[in-house]
Amino acid sequence: MPDAEDVRRIALSLPDTAEKIAWSMPTFRVAGKMFATLPEEETSLAVRCPKEERDELVLAEPRKFWIADHEAQFAWVRARLAALEDENELRDILADSWRQAAPQRLLEAYPDLGVAKGD
Repeated sequence: MPDAEDVRRIALSLPDTAEKIAWSMPTFRVAGKMFATLPEEETSLAVRCPKEERDELVLAEPRKFWIADHEAQFAWVRARLAALEDENELRDILADSWRQAAPQRLLEAYPDLGVAKGD
């Protein structure tokens, strides 16, 4: 089961990523743009996710994913760390969110980062 330290280690391993405390919680930013946070006493993870995909995730796996009320209007989803299958799933989630926030220059420099095999 992944934990907050796994989130921190994996997030900071992504190119041009830094950790910054905001709203009294750790946030992770690529080139200054936020792509993940560790809210709720670091037992969950908030990441970028297009609203259409977010809604499908929540319906498909409600024990794992949910939408925080104050984030409903934004393209973010929450994931319970204890419900994630393993570190690989966490890495995929973080890399996907990183790609959504990363500037074009980084996407071009790391075209395969976090892209699932067969995509």
